[in-house]
This record gives sequence, structure tokens and C-alpha cells, in this order.
Amino acid sequence: GRTGFAHLFEHIMFEGSGHVPVGMFDEWLESAGGENNASTSSDRTNYWENIPSNALELALFLESDRAGYLIDAMTPAKVDAQRDVVKNERRESYENQPYGMASIVIDSNLYPPDHPYSWSTIGSMEDLSAASYDDVVEFFKKYYVPNNASLVIAGDIDPAKTKSLVEKWFSDVPRGKDVPPSSPPVVYLSREKRITLEDKVQLPRLYLSWITPPHLSPGDAELDILASILAGGKNSRLFKRLVYDLQIAQDISAYQESASLSSKFSIVSTARSGHTLGELESAIREEIQKVKDEPPAPRELQRAVNGYEATFLDRLERVGGFGGKADQLNSYYTATGNPDYFNEDLSRYKALSPNDIRSIARTYLRDDGDVVLSVVPEGKKELAAPSRAGGMK
Repeated sequence: GRTGFAHLFEHIMFEGSGHVPVGMFDEWLESAGGENNASTSSDRTNYWENIPSNALELALFLESDRAGYLIDAMTPAKVDAQRDVVKNERRESYENQPYGMASIVIDSNLYPPDHPYSWSTIGSMEDLSAASYDDVVEFFKKYYVPNNASLVIAGDIDPAKTKSLVEKWFSDVPRGKDVPPSSPPVVYLSREKRITLEDKVQLPRLYLSWITPPHLSPGDAELDILASILAGGKNSRLFKRLVYDLQIAQDISAYQESASLSSKFSIVSTARSGHTLGELESAIREEIQKVKDEPPAPRELQRAVNGYEATFLDRLERVGGFGGKADQLNSYYTATGNPDYFNEDLSRYKALSPNDIRSIARTYLRDDGDVVLSVVPEGKKELAAPSRAGGMK
């Protein structure tokens, strides 16, 4: 009944604070040559600024004012305005977007209703409409406190002077009550679920999804590499077979969506005109079975690991923004308590063997524990992937 609050706050945080009028957060940063943005995932809300080093104190002032004095400037009218913005974002990104409702349908079927991953970060229309001003204030006081936040400053800085500036601007922001850790129910699918969703689309699309180990847990890195082997580029197994050889698919992708409580492994493919999702599923499952029967060749594994390492190092060439050094330091600290977790993270991938990949495919890509979603054009249910023995509609 309180879904979408974290994302709603991502918007409210830019609506002015005690000493920063509405619109000035962006204007003052940009006039100093900076930029900023924010994101909300299922695990955390992330705010960042890229600024010249001589404008560091401006950024600290702006962030500390949001942390300590946001409620001073927050009004029911501002909450209502941002609530409407978020509702429109939901319509644009999900309800009126081709295939846009797929992730919401999949997550609500992968996870039990009382699990925090069973709903989208954007929240439901009903919960957004029901959120009162007092509810929003209570949320801020509970979660937006220094003891529930982490701050990273990276770049051309003097560490001692920077710490002094942080103390100057944040020392008057009071600590809040301890935020209890989430205690979600155990997630396990004992049967396959099959769903057909009609949508205003031209071509049918197939989604296969499994529950997998949490971020940084054993199995997480293996599934990243398995995704690359299956669908990471034009030389991958599924791309070569479905798109090039059989020419039954327009596209195909696979990915391990890592999160702190549990992760999700997905394979997504759009059928070519004249082909059904049943054809796609049969070919996909045959390729998955090949990995279960025989480990990938060492060369194939090494190519996938090399690709991951190149992407990993490319992110570290940037200081700020999404995925840059500052973002990675913060992400590692949030997940492990150790911001300097770069080597440990990359080592997970470089230590993998072909048998590790086969073992993880056997363990988690089960035929009796997945969600199969067919998104088909309106009135074309016959294009959906058919039920199999043991499946559940």
C-alpha cells in the first residue's frame, strides 16, 4: 500500500529546500558548470552531481540543505504536483509503451505479494493516489537521514579540506532512528508460470525469467557470463541461431539483473513476422540444454570474461555520472561496507571455469521454476508460447 515512495521522493528532492528556492538547485549547479541527475532502483535511490572541483562547496551546500531542510519547503501542493508527474511517467514508460507492462507482470509473478521486488519502483496508480502529505513526510523522516545514507566525493580534491567541508555543511543534520533491515520472504518457484499479455504491438515478444542469487553472491558472476555466452553480441549462441541461422527472431538479449535480496535472469526475444513464440522458445531451451549438458569451451568463456572486464574498466575511466568511479565506490559501500571492492568484484569473473557455467545453468535455469511471458498483438493469442506438461497458466 506504499509502493513508489522512493521514486516519488526522487522527484520531490528537486522541488526546493529550506534555503534553496524551487528551480535553483539546477540553475546554480549549471551556472557553475555542473550537471546532476538521480535514479531509483529496487535497492537504493542515487543522486549525483558532476562539478568543477572549485564548485565542490556549492554541491555540498545544496545536498546538505536537501538533507536537513527539505520539509521546510515541502507543501501538499508540491507533493500533489510531483505525484501527477510520476503518474504521467508511469503512463509513458509502462502503460502506453509497447511491451511496457512486461516487467511489472513478470515481477508480480516471480515474487510473492509481500516481497518488495514484487512491485515496480514507480509504484501503482492506486498507491500514488492514496499517498497523503503526512505519509510523504513520515517517509522522509524515516529514510532520508544521515545514518541511512552514504556520500562519495571523487575527483581532483584535497581529502583533508574536503572532509572539513563535509563537516561544515552536514554537521547540523541530525541523525535519525536506525532503519531496520528488510526481512523479505524466501523466494522459490516450484512450478512454471505461463502468462499471455495482449498489447498494442506489431510483433510478439517472449520473456523467460528465473529467480537467481543476490548481487555479489556465489552464482551471480557466473550468470552474468552465461548471459554473455548466450546472447552477448552477434557471435553468441542464441543470436547466431535465432537471428542469423533460423531467422525466426528480430532480436534477442539475456541478462542477470542483480539486486541485493535476490536477482533475476532473463532471456528476451522478439519474433520475426510470420513466426510464433513457440518456435523461439523451443530453440532457446535447446541452447540452454546444451550448456547444461556440456560446459562452454575455454575460449568461449574467456571471450565473455574479456568482454566483461573491458566494460568494467571502461566505467572506471569516468569519475562521475552513472557507473563512474564515484558511483561504483558508493555502490560497493552500500552492498559490502567496503568502497574499495573493485578487485574483489572483478576477481569473481576472472576465476570462473567452464564447469562453473554449466553448474549454474543446471541449478538455476530450471524448467519447473520460471515465468514465461508472451506479449502478443491484440487478438493474436495463437502466437503465444504454448503450455508444456507441468506448466501453469
